[in-house]
Amino acid sequence: MATAVTTKGQVTIPKSIRDLLGIRPGSLVEFERDADGRVILKSVEGGTKGRFARFRGHAKTGMTTEELMSLTRGD
Repeated sequence: MATAVTTKGQVTIPKSIRDLLGIRPGSLVEFERDADGRVILKSVEGGTKGRFARFRGHAKTGMTTEELMSLTRGD
């Protein structure tokens, strides 16, 4: 299975390989060089889905728009 390298050094990982390794958008992958010179692609467990991933699901229900407007008006 071959894929072309772009001018930015990027390649598309074939879907069958992404599915096999569980690689999704935002997954972290690791490249290792084996003793015989082969390069091994690994999916990193617990890979982050972006720099704000640790904050997902932490938002609390706050004030309504009317409550905020009341505060700004001084009501």
